[in-house]
Amino acid sequence: MRRFSLMRLMGAGLLLGLAWANPAKAEPLAKDLFGAQKLPAAAAPASYGFYSKGCFAGGIAIAPDGDHWQAMRLSRNRRWGHPDLIRLLERFSRDAAADGWSGLLIGDISQPRGGPMLTGHASHQIGLDADIWFTPMPNRRMSVEEREKISAVSMIKKDSLYVDDSRWTAAHANLLRRAASYPQVERILVHPGIKKKLCDTVQGDRSWLHKVRPFWGHDYHFHIRIGCPKGSVDCKRQDPTPKSEGCDKSLAWWFTEEPWRPATGPAKPKARDIMTMAALPAACQAVLAAPSPQSEAAVTLVDAGPLPSHAGAAPLAQDAGDPGSQLLSLQPTKIPRPTPRPAADLR
Repeated sequence: MRRFSLMRLMGAGLLLGLAWANPAKAEPLAKDLFGAQKLPAAAAPASYGFYSKGCFAGGIAIAPDGDHWQAMRLSRNRRWGHPDLIRLLERFSRDAAADGWSGLLIGDISQPRGGPMLTGHASHQIGLDADIWFTPMPNRRMSVEEREKISAVSMIKKDSLYVDDSRWTAAHANLLRRAASYPQVERILVHPGIKKKLCDTVQGDRSWLHKVRPFWGHDYHFHIRIGCPKGSVDCKRQDPTPKSEGCDKSLAWWFTEEPWRPATGPAKPKARDIMTMAALPAACQAVLAAPSPQSEAAVTLVDAGPLPSHAGAAPLAQDAGDPGSQLLSLQPTKIPRPTPRPAADLR
C-alpha cells in the first residue's frame, strides 16, 4: 500500500511537472480558432495588435474576379482584410491597368477575422497585409482549379541572388512605383535582388524607394503593408522606414553569406504553432465571439461597387472589460453581384 501511494504521488508529480513545462498544451491554439472562421466579425472595422500578433473586426473580402484583378488560391479563404486595404487594392488594380499592367493576381490577404494562420505567414494577422504576384493577369478568367495549381514565376535567376533580366521588365518596376505612391502604404517587401535591381535602374524620382524593403522570399510576389487605420486605437504601429533610398550598406548585407547561413541548434517552433489566445490582444476574444454577417456576398467588394455599411447599426452586448472594441452589428445596404461571376459575365 505504501509503495502504491508513493507511485501515485510520483505520477502526480510527473503530470504537474509536464503541465508546468508546457502550460500551452491545455489551451487551444489561436491558429485553430481563427482558422475555423469562415466569415468576418460583423463589427465596426478595427485592427487589434501587431501585424504578426493580432486580429481584426469588420473585415470585407475582395471578389474573386474584378475588371483588373483575379484572386488566387481561393480555397484558402484569405481574401479578407480591413476595408481600407481592400478599397486600396481595388484602386491599385485600376491605376495599374491605366499604367499598362494587364491586371493584378492577388495572393493571400488575411483570414476572415485575421489572427495567426494555419499555415504560411507570420504576419497578415490584422487585415493590413496583401501579397501581389509579379506574374501579370492573363487576358482570360482562370478556372478555380487553375488558380489552385498555377505557380507564380520567380524574378530571380536560379541559384542566384540577382534578377533574371529575361523576366524582369520596366513594367514590374512601374508596378512597384505605383504601389509605393499611396500614402497608406508604409512598406513593400521584395527579394533583395529585386531591391538591388531598382537601386541600379530607377531613373528620375527615387524618393519612393525607401518604402521598398528587402526580405527573405518575395521573389514570386511582393508584399504590401498599410499603416494602422484611423480609429484603430489598439493597432500597434511599426517603426517608420528610413527616409534614405536603402541602396546602401543595409542592402549590401543581403549579398553576404550571413543572411543565408543555415541556422544551428535545435529548430524552434514557429510562433503560430504555439500561440494561444493569451498572446493576442484581449479584444480578439470578442472578435472571435462576434456574430457573422448574413452572407459572404454581403461583405464582398466588387469593381467600385457597393461596400457594406456599418453606420447606424445597433451595438452588441459587450463585456465591461472589452478594451474599446465597440462591436457593431452589420447591416449591408445592398448585396453585390454573385461571386465568382457567371461564365457569361467573364471578360
